[in-house]
Amino acid sequence: MTALPGPRPSGESDFAALFTPKLVTALREGYTLEKFRADAVAGLTVAIVALPLAMAIAVASGVGPERGLFTAIVAGFLISALGGSRFQIGGPTAAFIVVVFNVVERVGYQGLVLATLMAGVILVVVGFLRLGTYIKYIPYPVVTGFTAGIAVSIGASQLKDALGLDAAMPGDFVAKMETIAGHIGEARPATVAITVLSMALILVLRRFRPHWPGFLIAVVLGSLAVTLLGLDSATIGSRFGGVPSMLPAPTLPAFDLATLRAVTPDALTIALLAGIESLLSAVIADGMTGRRHRSNCELVAQGVANVASAMFGGISATGAIARTATNIRSGARTPVAGMLHAAFLLAFMLVAAPVLAYVPLATLAAILLVVAWNISEIHHIHKIMTTGGNGDRFVLAGTFLLTVGVDLTVGIGFGVVVAAVLFMHRMAESVAIEHHDRLFDEDVADRPGEHEDLAVPPKDVVVYRIRGPFFFGATQQVGSVLERIGDPPRLFALDFSGVPFVDSTAATALQSFAGKAARRGTRVAIAGASTQVRAELERFGVRPPEVSYVADVEAALAE
Repeated sequence: MTALPGPRPSGESDFAALFTPKLVTALREGYTLEKFRADAVAGLTVAIVALPLAMAIAVASGVGPERGLFTAIVAGFLISALGGSRFQIGGPTAAFIVVVFNVVERVGYQGLVLATLMAGVILVVVGFLRLGTYIKYIPYPVVTGFTAGIAVSIGASQLKDALGLDAAMPGDFVAKMETIAGHIGEARPATVAITVLSMALILVLRRFRPHWPGFLIAVVLGSLAVTLLGLDSATIGSRFGGVPSMLPAPTLPAFDLATLRAVTPDALTIALLAGIESLLSAVIADGMTGRRHRSNCELVAQGVANVASAMFGGISATGAIARTATNIRSGARTPVAGMLHAAFLLAFMLVAAPVLAYVPLATLAAILLVVAWNISEIHHIHKIMTTGGNGDRFVLAGTFLLTVGVDLTVGIGFGVVVAAVLFMHRMAESVAIEHHDRLFDEDVADRPGEHEDLAVPPKDVVVYRIRGPFFFGATQQVGSVLERIGDPPRLFALDFSGVPFVDSTAATALQSFAGKAARRGTRVAIAGASTQVRAELERFGVRPPEVSYVADVEAALAE
């Protein structure tokens, strides 16, 4: 294989630099036979891991196992081919199980297809608007809380197949647990044995043979046990009739305005979850390899992949953290590894589709129970609950409980809003208002000589220094200090040299104060404001003649 041309031309636009897939970048660097061999080994390794996982996720999501394979093949190929991460592996993930199950239960599979299409379009728009950068600002306790909530929900969703129950499972967590408790006496011993032995096998192999494909080995041995011993345990064939050996033709769902409105919240949830998980996976890959991903390009690829997945009979897709890590550890060099992983999955489906009908659902449930434990973030929860502040603990606990008990979107929304309010409170508390180096001290004018870095101000001059961001959270604190001034001075000087930014609320409050001061005959001078801060203040009316802008406090006193 010959090397392709080298680096990107220097004249390429910023837009092209931001949205050029990593595949193109890798090929420009030169793609050799050695790299292809490494990518092929990694792609095959990931495909072996992804085969049982894709089917398990689809079954847990309330759809047929083939839809998980369609997703892994179509979306997995496109995410690697178009994405902004060199090592990202895409496909169905456990985080989507609860969301997809609830959508299918409420509006059916065609409603899910429409929601996934809409989510794909949303992701493309978000990517091209370059909003991907802001997803990283979701606080750590929120991510930990909703991830743990998803893990608990996944574990609960697998109890039916793990125990071999025939009862219909509701989507609500509490109702689901009540149903399981009411039918626990109907558990099938053979199914429970398959579940326990499959989990034990996976965990033992992970401990002593971590490089062996534990999921696939469990599926093979579980299938042989159920088939050869005639055990009473449901299989893919008994419940779904098997797996097709070809991809379906692409189609678009029929929909009406009512259905569109009904699935819009689901589309937003899918887009949000896909964006968060894909970028989190890309960040982890960067940490493992020292590379840097292109977040907005990655979101565009995720959007295109979800649209294509829905058209080919799949479900929602995103970057898969565990499979991406496996890809890196297996020696992947370029996005070709992810594309080959999809090709290998297609080959497996074409060749082994009849055999997949013998896979026991109990083994797939065992796989997802292990996955749920892996993503539960127990060590992260312990760290936050033992070393974090009360605010972080409250955010984590609230996000977790709402994710499990109500809805993923509600949980994330609660966490982000509360975390933002707590952050603004901390920022407001960090703002210092100094009067001659003493906080909240208005009588320095009566004690001349305390302010050593300035000439001694006259008694009819008041000087304040504000340090920190002057935003709406700090407005009340600053305003209360300003309003405590007694007799109106001749000059009121505000030292803004330590203010990095100001927002509209604070600027409006300052404009109101300056107007009152002017009516009382007090001149207001703003000293040391940066160009950006001054422009923002002037935009909201803090301008002459009510105020004057000077270089520093000394200049204000000299006027």
